Amino acid sequence: MTTAFISHADCCLHNMGPEHPESPLRLLAIRKVLERTGLMQELAEYSAIPASTLQIEQAHSRQHRTGLERQQPEAGIFHADDDTALCPYTLNAATLAAGASIQATDLVLSGARTNAFCSIRPPGHHAEQNLAMGFCFYNNVAIGALHALQQPSVQRVAIVDFDVHYGNGTVDIFKDRPEVLVCSTFQHPYYPERYQDIQRDNILNCPLPAYSKPALFRHALEDRWLPALQAHKPDIIFISAGFDAHQEDPMADLELTEDDYRWATQLLTDLARQCCNGRIVSVLEGGYNPVALGFSVQAHLEVLAGY
Repeated sequence: MTTAFISHADCCLHNMGPEHPESPLRLLAIRKVLERTGLMQELAEYSAIPASTLQIEQAHSRQHRTGLERQQPEAGIFHADDDTALCPYTLNAATLAAGASIQATDLVLSGARTNAFCSIRPPGHHAEQNLAMGFCFYNNVAIGALHALQQPSVQRVAIVDFDVHYGNGTVDIFKDRPEVLVCSTFQHPYYPERYQDIQRDNILNCPLPAYSKPALFRHALEDRWLPALQAHKPDIIFISAGFDAHQEDPMADLELTEDDYRWATQLLTDLARQCCNGRIVSVLEGGYNPVALGFSVQAHLEVLAGY
């Protein structure tokens, strides 16, 4: 079945300033590459539907949501922290990003699509239950996973995160939910310096030192992620798909390439075919070199789409 590609033009209206690396250019670069290579026409494109208040509050407290609403300015930019800012269009974009994850989950669980990719922003995996940080406001992948767990066919979920930064928000939300396995590779020591040392049976952390070669990344996935995922037997797999571990990315110091993202995606799709009928929902996180991001997403989607 055709891979779903879910996005929305309003995700590009969220703007944290002309010098901010998490910019609208990221989504534009992805679309430009996919259109020029012809892959876009092979995907089933959907416009994101916004998440409801109730759906957002599955992952976040009401106080978190209403606090962000109070912070959103009518004009200009308000900084929630040094890295994370709201403009007048931020929460609309964030609600669409969260809704895309839910929409993708419904498409995959219904059997309408085998897998889906959400080309959305702002990203989400740093957003904790009660804290916006690291360019993130709502935890998109967590909202999608919690939606999945409400469906009768889903008892166990896996979230895998290969962003260069640790997904502290996802871990905060699921650290005491054994039905959700969270597997992460990330540069360490590095931002966000929260939860990396947590000890839980359902949290599998694979820290990588700066300047790690791709072989170390691949070893972590084959030797640590794969056995844990096989033992967990998820009914659906979510990917926090950050591409900022790329060797050309300005935000960190790992040395992955498009070939490594292609390899990782193949490993995960092969596993998904074995344990959950191929059901994967992939949600964009980081990636701050627009060219490297575009071609990394291209490689990721080629595998998801079976090319």
